[in-house]
Amino acid sequence: MGQSLFIVWRESVEALLVIGILYAWLRRQPDNRRALVLLWGGVGLGLVFSTLLALLILRAGEWLAGSAGEWFQAALVLVASGLILQMVGWMHRHGRQLRDNLIAGASAGLSQRGGLGLLVLALIAVGREGSETVVFLYGIGAQQQGLDLGRFALGGLLGFVLAVATFAALQLGSRLLSWRRFFQLSETLLLLLGAALLMAGLDRVSGQLMGMDLPEVAYSLLGEALWDSSAVLDDGSGVGAVLAGFTGYRAMPSPAAVGLMAAYWVLVWLWLWRPQPVLARVSPA
Repeated sequence: MGQSLFIVWRESVEALLVIGILYAWLRRQPDNRRALVLLWGGVGLGLVFSTLLALLILRAGEWLAGSAGEWFQAALVLVASGLILQMVGWMHRHGRQLRDNLIAGASAGLSQRGGLGLLVLALIAVGREGSETVVFLYGIGAQQQGLDLGRFALGGLLGFVLAVATFAALQLGSRLLSWRRFFQLSETLLLLLGAALLMAGLDRVSGQLMGMDLPEVAYSLLGEALWDSSAVLDDGSGVGAVLAGFTGYRAMPSPAAVGLMAAYWVLVWLWLWRPQPVLARVSPA
């Protein structure tokens, strides 16, 4: 429930931000009635596209059975982890120019084919957020064993309600919650969730590979535990289960799990957190 709440909350706030920027700009334009109709039309089509994608993924998951279904779910979990890393990286680099880029795209869209470019812009913006939400939620669902669909859906609904409230608070310029703080907090939580999905994908892949005829070293890398911290913090219940779901914590990690987790955070540091070198100016002689 907590994971679905967080994902829907984060993605809905970002979608509301995009729609809000476009709507506020269009409201200031003369003769904006048709442009606003195109904006809401693009939003509606983006939601339809996301819904169709969700139905397609669910149908594919039902159609594939046995080992094929396990590989499909493993692939979706790993794709969700990669998408989280890509999305955080994109917002980290382009978030400050998001408003200017959207307005430039909307201005160009209004002048293209009678304004249909604006509809396409809104469709792509909303469809992108919706598609990411679909993939993330499916990945989270595939990550959990014995998923309670009722609680999972309730988490998504509460996430959307919280997103509307959060967006309203951000628009009012709350001192406790600024856009910068919101993105910093949500980016950190997303990266932790990306690590959890990566570990869940590895678990599914390992389960399939362990049933194959592989060299002995492969079984050691995938199946042997480097340590056992379950006596201190078990990943199957209580706080340990929460950490496992949100960070990828494993009480008995395999060498492959430790190596993959280390590689993930090294990549995060190199891509997002490494200080950029400052080029010294060379004065002319």
